[in-house]
Amino acid sequence: MSFRSIDHLLDAGREMPLWRAVLEDDCRERGVAQTDSMERMEGLWRAMGQSVDDYRADRRSPSGLSGGQGAKMAAAANPLCGSFLQSVIATALKVGEHNACMGRIVAAPTAGASGVLPAVLLPVQAKYALSDEEILRALYVSAGFGQVIAARATLAGAEGGCQAEVGAASAMASAALCHLKGGTPEQCAAAAAMALGNLLGLVCDPVAGLVEVPCVKRNVVGAVNAVSCANMALAGVNYAIPCDEVIDAMRSVGDALPTALRETGAGGLAATPTGHQVAEAMRGGGLGEE
Repeated sequence: MSFRSIDHLLDAGREMPLWRAVLEDDCRERGVAQTDSMERMEGLWRAMGQSVDDYRADRRSPSGLSGGQGAKMAAAANPLCGSFLQSVIATALKVGEHNACMGRIVAAPTAGASGVLPAVLLPVQAKYALSDEEILRALYVSAGFGQVIAARATLAGAEGGCQAEVGAASAMASAALCHLKGGTPEQCAAAAAMALGNLLGLVCDPVAGLVEVPCVKRNVVGAVNAVSCANMALAGVNYAIPCDEVIDAMRSVGDALPTALRETGAGGLAATPTGHQVAEAMRGGGLGEE
């Protein structure tokens, strides 16, 4: 894709709908017809839904650290957050656990952050009876923001910490939600800036080197953060720092993170006494349920 700044993306969105600008750019970049691009995006959307449909409450990851918790959240009575956010949280957990259990997911933008987009888009589709076509358009919007983050910074936890994975996913999801609720391109950018800014500095510290703890629960944080930021942007709340500058700040923060906090499993939660115990138990053959 040719978009290397959110300002450039917003300029394109003044000439045509934002989703179409991203669609047409994808077609130019890959040399495909619009129907081919849409079919590919539709396949990704189906796979996101399938990752939830294929979730099984009785399944456990090879490590024993993940499994069953998404079902617990979905079944919880009288949640403090209300039924919509309960569904968001449960979906994020289910997709994260499905990934840990070697299920098929969509890396959007990475496998470690795969629960964020489906966690917001599936519940919002159900809540507002949105068509798949509307969701596909929102996915193009999210892809445009994700592409700029990748171009200006990184999407890899090994380079930028978890802010580059869950943070980027949260920004993408917030922009998609804002678009679905009728937000302007500028509001989408404000939502993405807030979402990424809120998670700036988030380290990547997988316990035992696995994308389970704390990663699965961080997908929940990214999803709920996306909903909050989309709500703020739609209400007219702006962000003091432009989205491109937030992305650049994320890159700078990622560069400044010590190696121990960039997916090496050597710092943060991975370096706690319990983290070391988990790693040792994994070397000895696994654990029970988390």
